[in-house]
Amino acid sequence: METGAPLGVGRRRGVCYDVGRVLYGDWRKDYSPALVHRELEIIARDLHCNAVRICARDLDRLVVAAKYALDMGLEVWLSPELWNKSPKDTLNHLVAAAEAAEELRKAWPEQVVLSVGTELTLFMKGIVPGRTLWQRMRNAFAGGIVKSGRHNPPLNAYLAEATAAAGRVYEGPLTYGSLSFEQVDWEPFDVIGIDHYRGAPNRDRYAETLTPLLAQGKPVAVLEFGCCTYRGAEAAGGRAFDIVDLKSLVLSQLPVVGRFVRPRLQGPYVRDEALQAREIIDQLDILERAGVNGTFVFTFVFPNNPYDDEPIHDLDMASYSLVKSYAHGRRGATYPDMTWEPKEAFWAVAEHYAK
Repeated sequence: METGAPLGVGRRRGVCYDVGRVLYGDWRKDYSPALVHRELEIIARDLHCNAVRICARDLDRLVVAAKYALDMGLEVWLSPELWNKSPKDTLNHLVAAAEAAEELRKAWPEQVVLSVGTELTLFMKGIVPGRTLWQRMRNAFAGGIVKSGRHNPPLNAYLAEATAAAGRVYEGPLTYGSLSFEQVDWEPFDVIGIDHYRGAPNRDRYAETLTPLLAQGKPVAVLEFGCCTYRGAEAAGGRAFDIVDLKSLVLSQLPVVGRFVRPRLQGPYVRDEALQAREIIDQLDILERAGVNGTFVFTFVFPNNPYDDEPIHDLDMASYSLVKSYAHGRRGATYPDMTWEPKEAFWAVAEHYAK
C-alpha cells in the first residue's frame, strides 16, 4: 500500500496496538507519549507494518498515538472502546471519537479508518443480559441467545444508529470489529471487519468463515487474530488467555496483601514461542490466500501479563503479544530503551510483512 492510497488499494499489513483499553483496569498503565512514539516507530520500521489498529478508551491517548502513526506514514484504524457501558454512553463516546477522527482525516486524507465498536454483543451492555462481560458471555451461550440469533436484531439496530451518528461528523470510511456469530448488516459500512481467531473448533474451516463476507464485494479486514505463547494455545484460539489463576491475580492487586502474592497460572504450562510464531504465520498465509484486504495481528504489547523466569508465574504465556513484557523496569536486550523483548513471533511477522 502506498501512503495516501484510497481504501481498497493494496493490502494492509497491520498489528493491533493498545494505548489504553480499560476492562478491570487500564491495560497500559505504563502509558506515556514518548513510549507510544517509540513503539510505533518500531512497528513501522522494524515490524514492517503499513497500517496499525490503535485501541483505547481515552480519546486524548487515541489522538496522540494516531498523529504519531500518521506522521510515520502508517494508515491508522482508530478503535475507540468504551467497554461495559450502556448503548447511550457508548454512542456518545463514539461521536466524540468520530469528531476527533474527522480532524485527523482532514489533515491526513485517505489514511484514517474509524471503527464504531468491537464485539459489542459481549462488550456493551444492553444486547445480552448481564452486568459484567463474564455474565454476558455466560448468558449469550448457556442461555441459547447466540444459537437462536436473538442478539442480532438489537446489535444491528445499534450499529445502524452508530454509523448514522458517526457519519454526521466524520466523512471517512467506517468499519466494525465483529464476532463470527454476529450476523452484521454491512450495508452502512465501507469495510467489513471481523475478529477471527483460529482454534480447535474452526481449525479446518478457518478460511470458510470468510467466504460469505468476501462475497459481499466490500474490502474485508481481519481486525484481530493471533495465538498465545504456550503449547495447547493453538487449540484454545480466542480463549487461550484464560489460563491465569484469577484468585492470585486479584489478591496481588490488593493493598498490603498484594505485596505477598504473586500472580500465577492455573497449572503447569510449557512456554512455546516457536508455536506462536508458526500459528500466526500460518493464519496470515491462509487469510492472504483467501483475499482479505487487511490483517491486524493481536497484539503488539500487553504489559499486564509480564514474563517470569518461573513458568508457573510466567503470565506472558497467556498473552497474544508479539513482545514479552518485563516487570519492575527490567530492560530488553534488543531494544535497551524498552521494558520488553521481541518474541519469535515478532521476527516471524516482521519477515513476512517485509515480503
